[in-house]
Amino acid sequence: MKMLEETEAFLSRVLVPGAPKPTSLPIEQARRMVNGAVDLLERPATALPRIETLTIPRPGAGSEAEAETEAGGEIEVRLYDPLLTGADAPVVLFLHGGGWVFGNLSTHNSLCADIADRLGLRVLAVDYRLAPEHPFPAGLKDCLAAAEWLASSPEELNGRVTGLILAGDSAGGNLAAVLSQQLAGKGATPLAVPVLAQLLLYPAVDMIGTYASAESFAQGYMLDEEDLMFFTRSYLPKRALRADPRVSPLRAETLEGQPPAVVVTCGLDPLRDQGRAYADRLEEAGVHVHYEEIAGQIHGCFSMRKALPSAHERLIRCLDILRAMIH
Repeated sequence: MKMLEETEAFLSRVLVPGAPKPTSLPIEQARRMVNGAVDLLERPATALPRIETLTIPRPGAGSEAEAETEAGGEIEVRLYDPLLTGADAPVVLFLHGGGWVFGNLSTHNSLCADIADRLGLRVLAVDYRLAPEHPFPAGLKDCLAAAEWLASSPEELNGRVTGLILAGDSAGGNLAAVLSQQLAGKGATPLAVPVLAQLLLYPAVDMIGTYASAESFAQGYMLDEEDLMFFTRSYLPKRALRADPRVSPLRAETLEGQPPAVVVTCGLDPLRDQGRAYADRLEEAGVHVHYEEIAGQIHGCFSMRKALPSAHERLIRCLDILRAMIH
């Protein structure tokens, strides 16, 4: 597949031989490096009438063997309100990417603001706990707690929540797909409001499969084989869990009853083929799916739109498709 000129120029600047990779550094230093890179590569955030950071309760410890190392306390979330109307409407729950290790409310601030602005809907972003300090299922439980909080239509939102759109990129796309399965479809525990749609941006959906794209783009395309192994080890130190549908949603017994989905992949992404496979399985299960592949583009492009301007145009197209799907 031909690489876009802007992508080729970008990779030639950032993939410097011998430069340290974030995944080879101490974790806090690596996070500072990733956060700084996003500041340089991403567009400034769209101004909205209300962007506010809030806190919500964190769930208590569960009894399962892989329970998180810490429970209780609070979860930071950030609310993006483009209208301030107080009207009853759906809300987008956004779960950030970063391999379950990197990312926070700031790294995806611009993306969330643009999603809110283009859809004309409130967006709530979740600062869930990160691995390796908090491996699976800690982050997933935080995301579920945020969904339950939204479904209760808290006063802080200034308007009743009529439904959820679950959205995320990369590892966040994984969390959104898993959450969708937990809240809709066969064997799910529904919320007080329905899940109306899902937006999965270059999602990781299979921790054990072998895919041609993972081999074709194992090196030299920003996200490489070494990174993927590091993220998987960090989030899932217990290998037996990697086939669990709560971390490999492609491995679910059935996808019947899942909400309509916009699934986006990048042509030069090692995760491309598993994203394709998930879209195919959704469609086979009778789910309304729009699958969009961005030819010549790399993983993470929607967080690097200043450096990769054409990615912004494709994001807007995908959001317009999602908006039509919701309505």
